[in-house]
Amino acid sequence: MHPKTLRAKRPTLLIVGCGDVGMRVLRLLGPAGHRWRLLALTSSAARVPALRAAGAVPLLGNLDEPMTLARLAGLADAVLHLAPPPAEGRTDNRTANLLRALALRGGPHRIVYASTTGVYGDCGGAWVDETRALAPATARGQRRADAEARLRWAGRAFGWRISLLRVPGIYALDRDGGDPRDRVRRGTPVLVAEDDAYTNHIHADDLARACVAALLRGASQRAYNVCDDSVLKMGDHFDAVADRFGLSRPPRISRAKAMLQMSPVQMSFLSESRRLSNRRLKEELRLQLRYPTVADGLQTPP
Repeated sequence: MHPKTLRAKRPTLLIVGCGDVGMRVLRLLGPAGHRWRLLALTSSAARVPALRAAGAVPLLGNLDEPMTLARLAGLADAVLHLAPPPAEGRTDNRTANLLRALALRGGPHRIVYASTTGVYGDCGGAWVDETRALAPATARGQRRADAEARLRWAGRAFGWRISLLRVPGIYALDRDGGDPRDRVRRGTPVLVAEDDAYTNHIHADDLARACVAALLRGASQRAYNVCDDSVLKMGDHFDAVADRFGLSRPPRISRAKAMLQMSPVQMSFLSESRRLSNRRLKEELRLQLRYPTVADGLQTPP
């Protein structure tokens, strides 16, 4: 949707998967008189009061149960799709169910989808922009690549404007499951320097702002790496967290030893190394990062 169209009327935005990042988006868009009428899809009745208090009209529906999604047809001008794919398999039936429901009455004008940078697979530490061919090496990355393909197809078939946000590790000191201090306190090992991999990050508040920027300015069939400016290997990242908060630095182990001690999921994060370009994020979405480096994000009050 063109920004002039957004100014002409008060369109409806549906947020699908309104967890931590979705709630941050609601806080950005929630003030009375803002440009959006806000809806939030949830599968949990227990979340209805919190969503309503945040300024959204809650809608009960489950992406795993297509019959509960019929009411979404024709309901929204724009959709922010933040829901994760299923935990298993290589396809994302949740996104497929959502798209079928949205298409019943013409669908929204635009969809912004939060994907993952895992769709690139291991890049050997190379710099990566959005033109790189997708090569997901894990089932988790393959599910996200499947969702991207389904969204691109729907955009071409129905004339919807599809913007894809490829997101790395999300962190914030006030984020459940995303506070980097938790991992350091657990003493989870990191790799020795010669075996370590480059990792990428985005503060949860900057991700929420990127979602809004994409709703307003995202181009059709366009992907955006949503990451900060940090260039860090994973061990250095967690060393910085430990030093900032007076915690013990995590132990360093070899990759061979890590393979014996860590789960396949943990090893998957240690096996992919890439440095992400965020040029499109800054130039096309015109997002000025509030936390341009992890060091900046760690300075926020604990």
